[in-house]
Amino acid sequence: MDIQSIYSLIQDDMKAVDELIQQRLQSDVALINQLGFYIINSGGKRLRPAIAILSARACGYEGSQHINLATIIEFIHTATLLHDDVMDGDRTRRGRPTAGAAFGDAQAILAGDALLALAFDTVRGQAAPAAAELCQVLLDLVAGQSADVAFESRTAVGLDACLAMAAGKTASLIGAACAVGAISGGAAPDRIDGLKGYGHHLGMAFQLVDDLLGIWGDPAVTRKPVGADLRQRKKSLPVVFAMGSGTPAGAELTLLYAIPGGFTDGQVARAALLVEQAGGRDWARREADRHRAAALDRLATARPEAGAGTALAQLADLATHRDH
Repeated sequence: MDIQSIYSLIQDDMKAVDELIQQRLQSDVALINQLGFYIINSGGKRLRPAIAILSARACGYEGSQHINLATIIEFIHTATLLHDDVMDGDRTRRGRPTAGAAFGDAQAILAGDALLALAFDTVRGQAAPAAAELCQVLLDLVAGQSADVAFESRTAVGLDACLAMAAGKTASLIGAACAVGAISGGAAPDRIDGLKGYGHHLGMAFQLVDDLLGIWGDPAVTRKPVGADLRQRKKSLPVVFAMGSGTPAGAELTLLYAIPGGFTDGQVARAALLVEQAGGRDWARREADRHRAAALDRLATARPEAGAGTALAQLADLATHRDH
């Protein structure tokens, strides 16, 4: 089952999410209309709302409440992208200018704030457990992004701290998407917990693969420069593992990262080689596979309905073995 086959199972629900997104973006505030549409319609996969919908279906839900919750998840995700691009200084995303590059960083920040306001306006009327889950995930996202920003000015970052950052910045929202989907389906607490655990491990695998692609991804596919994360001196998971490996390559990598100024093409290539020699690439690949297996284990505890459960299992495979 490929991604298109998975999406075909929920195409009516995804259409309803898109329609609600477009409806909520209709505003008297020009900023929401202009920048909101720009970023929302920029070609993303809508992975997180799809996961929320599949989680609701996995619990046997046949209603429509999950459409609101899936829309909220997409608004939160898009707001984080707007803010992250400004903080990271990124000028392109998905092959075109970021909102900050196109409209200015101040406007991009305000657009992200507006999307968060729309998200929580949509929360009104939702079940209290779902609202609580969404409030908590915002705090987790802030903690993860704050740590990521702080790492830029630190010469030493421990692997545990880097893993906690990834859990907050990436895995938390995917876990929350699973949880609110299950909550909308009226699932028992153990099924909600199982699906949320699935989402956490899926998110960790997703981030590990993202970090691998950020160093060794094919630019023609990822639409990012060769070694994009290394050029920005990101302390991604493979890099941090390599630096703490106790190997000569890890020690050289640490010294290379300490050199002021931007990396040359030669330094980018050298850094990628050092990460690989220090074991960072192999470790990240193994960790992604481990989290994939853990995701499937947690999914099984949720006792998902056959069709949606199969799709969620396949998503774990696709997220772990992808090229963009």
